[in-house]
Amino acid sequence: MLKTLRKNRKMTMQEVADSIGVAKSTYACYELNHRQPPIEVLHKLSILFDTSVDYIIGATNIPHPPQDKDMNAKVILKNSKLHWDGIPLTEDDLQIVHDLLEMVVQERSSSKIKKGLPRT
Repeated sequence: MLKTLRKNRKMTMQEVADSIGVAKSTYACYELNHRQPPIEVLHKLSILFDTSVDYIIGATNIPHPPQDKDMNAKVILKNSKLHWDGIPLTEDDLQIVHDLLEMVVQERSSSKIKKGLPRT
């Protein structure tokens, strides 16, 4: 994995080693799977190669997982495979959660109107 990431960046082992603050021989051991890099080094590698630590260690085959920073709860609740600690949620469960969230949002909007604050 590391070799592929390095080659894609057209970097030498020495350049990677210098970038992450280790000796070339140490980095070579990481690349050949003779040694496991410590978490600090994994973090530096993930930044250098613009990928996740999970990808570097082989926990996922997705080099750039989606960054869903704007997650709409309504969309998430439409997922029929949602669960709570492994317990599947039924459509009725999801409807109850939806209704509760609607009440929370309406209550928040109402209290902002009463206080004269702008709605968000």
